[in-house]
Amino acid sequence: MNLNITAYSTALFSTWINIEELHLLFDAGDGVTAGLLQKSGKIKYVFITHPDRDHITGLFQLHQLNARKGLPKVYYPKDSGSFPAIKDFLHKFDTHIQGTEWHPIKHLDTIEIRNDLYVEAIRNEHVAVPQNVSKSLSFKLYQTKQKLKKEFSHLNGNSIKEMIGLHGRDHLMETIHTNILSYAGDTPVDDYNKWDHSKILIHESTFLQDQANAIIKSPKERNKHSKLNEVLEMVSNITIDRLILHHFSSRYSKEEINTNVIKLCKYYHIKVPVHVIYPGEIHRDILNSPPLYG
Repeated sequence: MNLNITAYSTALFSTWINIEELHLLFDAGDGVTAGLLQKSGKIKYVFITHPDRDHITGLFQLHQLNARKGLPKVYYPKDSGSFPAIKDFLHKFDTHIQGTEWHPIKHLDTIEIRNDLYVEAIRNEHVAVPQNVSKSLSFKLYQTKQKLKKEFSHLNGNSIKEMIGLHGRDHLMETIHTNILSYAGDTPVDDYNKWDHSKILIHESTFLQDQANAIIKSPKERNKHSKLNEVLEMVSNITIDRLILHHFSSRYSKEEINTNVIKLCKYYHIKVPVHVIYPGEIHRDILNSPPLYG
């Protein structure tokens, strides 16, 4: 599946990832509507990873310009109180606008966005909370296809039709689930298996060096992020088709990012194309743009 991905991501300021043909938005940081202009009206499904302000402040304008009956549908971590507060505020602030739906979700919930596509929510460790609490999520996009079971592969067309008539289609077919895209959101590198066999992996890389400050501190929380070397080490140990790195700190120049990405890709023998979303830039149709590496 050829996806048209447009994205902006700068740590602390704003992150949003739009997949145009799927009407799908991951996170809704500031400027998403201005960045997409009329194309923002195509968005039907919004999956928010966590309530940090750089991932949610675009919801206000998105709602004001594009809300219509039952759309967009906003999915958010169920134990985050920020989203009910936003919903209540918008109801009072934009009294003439209705339509946006708000849906709390948790680890392993699945949401169908098309008859052959669904999104699965996965817990991550960006926010330190008990296992049964959902405050920060990653998302995996799956495509499903029906395939003839191996034991019936020798049958010809007429025999297959006859078997379907006798036993039903489900008796002969199996559903294949393909993880066509994974969006890690804000998260440290932890379980490599989460992303193994993702066709496209979009992973944050806030810090370039293996430094101690992989935790961004605020008065009330200590939220964990990823380091570039750890991300690429993980990628070298799993099977993916493409990597998109984003959420770099604005302290780094484009030249610093390029130098470090290329150096570490060589060090870890990365064998897949690596794309980079630079701080302060909107990147359009990423997959059809030349990768930085590979």
